[in-house]
Amino acid sequence: QVHLVESAGGLAQAGGSLRLSCAASERTFSSYAMGWFRQAPGKEREIVAAISKSGGITRYADSVKGRFTISRDNAKATAYLQMNSLQPEDTAVYYCAADGRDLRYGSSWYRSDEYNYWGQGTQVTVSS
Repeated sequence: QVHLVESAGGLAQAGGSLRLSCAASERTFSSYAMGWFRQAPGKEREIVAAISKSGGITRYADSVKGRFTISRDNAKATAYLQMNSLQPEDTAVYYCAADGRDLRYGSSWYRSDEYNYWGQGTQVTVSS
């Protein structure tokens, strides 16, 4: 099994930045594509970004393109989400997730049921 632990969530002002980390079991980290999802109160969970096993391919939800950057360091078994130009609408619990299938054309990278393992989430709150 793969254990995922999110960290570095917190409070930011509109226009500010936060960098989330997702520490994973080192043994199998490079065997998984990684995704970041978020869920605001009363709303369904939605994709934020995803990255392929090697880091060569990334995908983003339209709502965060140009503002957020997903990355990974396989040597450290860690995925990251750099969030810039934060808006109050970005307030949510953010989850990292691992997918045994790699990102590719036609893949369901944006679907929560594509992913096999989930972290417990970290709260991100953006004030205006």
